Amino acid sequence: MPSPDRIQGLQGFSASYGRGIAVSGSQGAYSTTYAEAGTSPTEYSPGSPSSFGPIGTDPGVYAKHGHQDWKEPLQASPDMYLVDQGLLNAMSSPDLLNDVSCQRDPGKSKGPSKPHAQRRPSNRDEFDGPHQLLDRPTPDTIAAQERDLPHLPTNLFVQEQDDVLAQVNDRLSQCAFDFIAKYQFPIPLESDKRPVRIPADREWTEWVYLLKRLATKRRIPARVLYNGQIKQFVTVLENSLEMRHAAKHQSRPLKDDRNVLQLISAGIQVTKILKDAHAMQYLDRLYVNTEMKIQSRINQNTFSS
Repeated sequence: MPSPDRIQGLQGFSASYGRGIAVSGSQGAYSTTYAEAGTSPTEYSPGSPSSFGPIGTDPGVYAKHGHQDWKEPLQASPDMYLVDQGLLNAMSSPDLLNDVSCQRDPGKSKGPSKPHAQRRPSNRDEFDGPHQLLDRPTPDTIAAQERDLPHLPTNLFVQEQDDVLAQVNDRLSQCAFDFIAKYQFPIPLESDKRPVRIPADREWTEWVYLLKRLATKRRIPARVLYNGQIKQFVTVLENSLEMRHAAKHQSRPLKDDRNVLQLISAGIQVTKILKDAHAMQYLDRLYVNTEMKIQSRINQNTFSS
C-alpha cells in the first residue's frame, strides 16, 4: 500500500496537469479515473482509445473496471503472453538483420568493395586466358628443322664416361663438404638420414639442396663466394645437378663428347664460385685429360678410315 506522503505527492503532481486521482477502498486498493479539469469523471467505454488493455486481451475487461475500485489484483490470462512465432522468425531472419545493420550505420558504409577474384578451376591455367599465337614458320623452315639431327661425335666408351662423371661427382661432394665445414654452416639433422661424417654421407643433389637453402636463407655471405656472386650461386649449382644423374644411372643413353666435357665444365664453375683452388685444379686437369683422350680417338678413327 502506498504511504500517505506518496499518495499526497501523486495528487499534487496530477492536479498540476489538470488531472485528478481518487483513492478509495478500505484495504488500500486504489483506482484512477482521468478527467479534464473542471469536468465530471469520464467513464471508460468499449472502443475508446483509453479502454484498450494489453495486446491479446478483451477491451471490455478494462471497460468494466475502469471506474470501480480494485478489490483484488487482476488475474493475468495466459493468452496475454502469447507471441506470434511467425513474427519472431521473420524478425530474426538474416535478411532483416542485415537491413537493420545497414540502416543503423549509414555513415560507416565503406567505398565500393573490390571484386573478389574467382577461384580458377584446377585444370585451368594462365594459358587458358587471353593469349597470342605466333605466325607459323614457312614450310621450308619446318622441313629444314625436321630433318635428321646431325651426328655428334661420341668417342668415349660407356665405362670411360662413367669413370669421368663419378670423379666429378665425388670431387664436388668433397668441395661442398669442405666449404660448409670451413665456414661452420649448420646442417639440419634429419631422422631418416645419418649425421654427416664424410662427403659420401650425402649425394651431390643433397649437397646442392643444402647449399641452395643456405643461400636463399641468407646464411651464406657474398664475401665467401668468388666475386661476391651470390645471385649467380643458385644457377651455377643447378647447372651441375645432371652430374649425379649421369653418374648414378647406368641405364642412361651414351653421351656425346661435348656433353661429357660440358658436365665437367659445370663442376669447374661450382669449385670456382666456392673458391676451392685445389678442387678447381683437379677438375680442370680432368677436363684437359678427357679432351685429349677424345681427340686421340678422333685421330685414330681418321687414320683408320
